[in-house]
Amino acid sequence: MDALGPLSDEGLVTLLTHTGERVEHPDFSAYAADLDPKALRAMWHHMTVLRGFDLEATSLQRQGELGLWVQSLGQEAAQIGSGHALRPTDFVFPSYREHGVALMRGVDLPEILRLFRGLQHGAWDAAAHGFHLYTLVIGAHSLHATGYAMAMDRDGLVGTGDPERDGAVVCYFGDGATSQGDVSEAMVFASVHHAPIVFFVQNNQFAISEPTTRQSRVPLAQRGAGFGIPAVRVDGNDVIASYAVTRWALEKARSGGGPVLIEAFTYRMGAHTTSDDPTKYRTRADEAYWAERDPIARLETYLRGLGELGDDAVEAARAEIKELGRRTRETVKSWERPPASTMFDHVYAEPHATVEAERAWFARFQGSFVDEEAHA
Repeated sequence: MDALGPLSDEGLVTLLTHTGERVEHPDFSAYAADLDPKALRAMWHHMTVLRGFDLEATSLQRQGELGLWVQSLGQEAAQIGSGHALRPTDFVFPSYREHGVALMRGVDLPEILRLFRGLQHGAWDAAAHGFHLYTLVIGAHSLHATGYAMAMDRDGLVGTGDPERDGAVVCYFGDGATSQGDVSEAMVFASVHHAPIVFFVQNNQFAISEPTTRQSRVPLAQRGAGFGIPAVRVDGNDVIASYAVTRWALEKARSGGGPVLIEAFTYRMGAHTTSDDPTKYRTRADEAYWAERDPIARLETYLRGLGELGDDAVEAARAEIKELGRRTRETVKSWERPPASTMFDHVYAEPHATVEAERAWFARFQGSFVDEEAHA
């Protein structure tokens, strides 16, 4: 048994320290060489806007406009960094907290809230965005993602050398999902079939209230070895390192190199959901420690040190957040409850006999109440 504990920060790929200092890494610095100040400002902007939207959604839930909200507070760097590494040819399978990745795939953020208002299964066109609908069943989507990756390989969309053709799958899930059987089964299939998939674990250190120390004796990245999958641990609060590691993993997968496991070591600064009270299972000292490692603050410190983040950029971000907040509030409050029959829409990409039979039965069932009222 390796003495390295599951919460150790040893072996993390870091390119930007928590104090905002740029450092080198022998294996991954080259994969961040294309990040000029303009690209880094874009990352800062996306993280900042994402956090503003996150707080607006939390406020809407507290006002009773949403049934539930799942914050990404504190995990912006892992999501925005990895999202910047994606190509249009890649396909993403998220769980339910990947709002930053959704932003990077062009999903209009207010549309995400239809799910949390209980109006529909998901609001965006997965095929158009290369971003699947959210999955609330923990870990279930890992099998779907692996199957999709295997199909990409069989369709000749991997390892051709054509950047306009080659793609890969990224499957996002949290540390809690690694305790689910579906994730283990997905890694078995991915390894054996050499599937072009990147398993991206956002280890925010808590599966709801259960700490990672109760889920694993070793860092989660070490699980990859048991499946024959190369793995890497990255500082998930470092947006530059998250980008570099994901870019490396995707290039490997797209070229036919098989699956990769990334453990992004981060921290959930907010609650698991708006139904959770994190003060019951973690200390203020821990929260203060991780507040000093805020992913947005460290990039802002670095950019200001370079003289590459002025007041105009900050004001532009604030203005966008304010406008997005206004639009989000108005949009959410304008939604009306759709017909119950919409539950049968978008179950499959093409018409399905079983679904259509169930739709017809439901229509008859609803109609029976109208008949009863007519004969009353």
